[in-house]
Amino acid sequence: MTTRTTEVIGVVGPDDGGLLTKVVASADDAVARIADGVTVMIGGFGGAGTPVVLREALARRGLHGLTLVANNADFGSFMYEGGLVRLVCSYPVGASSALVLAAIEQGTVELVLTPQGTLAETIRAGGAGLGGVLTPTGLDMEFGAQYREIEHDGRRWLLAPARRADVALVKGTVADRYGNILCRSAGINFNPLMAMAADYTVAQVDHVVEVGEIDPQDVTIPGLLIDAVVEVPPGT
Repeated sequence: MTTRTTEVIGVVGPDDGGLLTKVVASADDAVARIADGVTVMIGGFGGAGTPVVLREALARRGLHGLTLVANNADFGSFMYEGGLVRLVCSYPVGASSALVLAAIEQGTVELVLTPQGTLAETIRAGGAGLGGVLTPTGLDMEFGAQYREIEHDGRRWLLAPARRADVALVKGTVADRYGNILCRSAGINFNPLMAMAADYTVAQVDHVVEVGEIDPQDVTIPGLLIDAVVEVPPGT
């Protein structure tokens, strides 16, 4: 795993014994330090495990020159002038993807279409400190031309470079105040991989509990990888 270089956001709570809690007051506060021109990974698979509140808080910042990395292309709220300039995804659809697709066709947004398995594995490699992954997916296809072809063990492979980001927005079900997160079912998807592959990671969760209330064996994303937690109860 690569070294995280950003400072942790958080405050010292009254009963923390001087230790840092990573829970912040709002999604707007959590994304306030994100700047123009960064690469942002956003977890989720369709509607499962997508940090919608964080995503929309980031869109409200009105930042420019963003590269977004996600499974889907549901980023219509970033379609102000100069907002989204590059999209890396495997499935360019979503409730507001028509706006994104129109921008791609007009040439104002660059689309880097990536097979879902390749996307997941390159993000995992980035978090693990690897240089990339070998995959046969895309050989002799147009989108495979972006990768270097090599021969290994008597087979042809494409070398897909590891992928990291400046920021990751992820979603879990439950977190404790120190950022340990439990994700459930399909909500796991890209979230743990992206949390490990970004310099600054914000988690949207349904509930925040006290430290010790999550069984350590149930932790999907360890607090070491989380810089800020925002509680967004379902239905709010």
